[in-house]
Amino acid sequence: MKTLAELAAIREKMQNKVVIREGSASTRVVVGMATCGIAAGARPVLNAFVEGVVSANLSDKITVTQTGCIGICQYEPVVEIYEEGKEKVTYVKLDAAKAAEIVEKHLKGGKVVEEYTIGAYNN
Repeated sequence: MKTLAELAAIREKMQNKVVIREGSASTRVVVGMATCGIAAGARPVLNAFVEGVVSANLSDKITVTQTGCIGICQYEPVVEIYEEGKEKVTYVKLDAAKAAEIVEKHLKGGKVVEEYTIGAYNN
């Protein structure tokens, strides 16, 4: 970084990502980011959700945030999706590619990706 203009450009670029993590929309995507989740790869999953929601222009409807331990470490990375009027959906053993698929099919398309849910791993 060499100039104030470059610093301003970086600030502008990152502003959407900060707002999305602090918003209060009707749908919340919560990524488990305790040490177990981070060790299992939760950081790229969080980034994939943030980038997917921003690129789909869904920031006003969907908040992506992080939390500590969700309590099911053997299934990390874990993501819970809360939608008004619907049951919570818990996705497990995710990676960035699966997160991108969930953005497309679930968050944009309204269809739960069953094969990535905790129910699919418990049967």
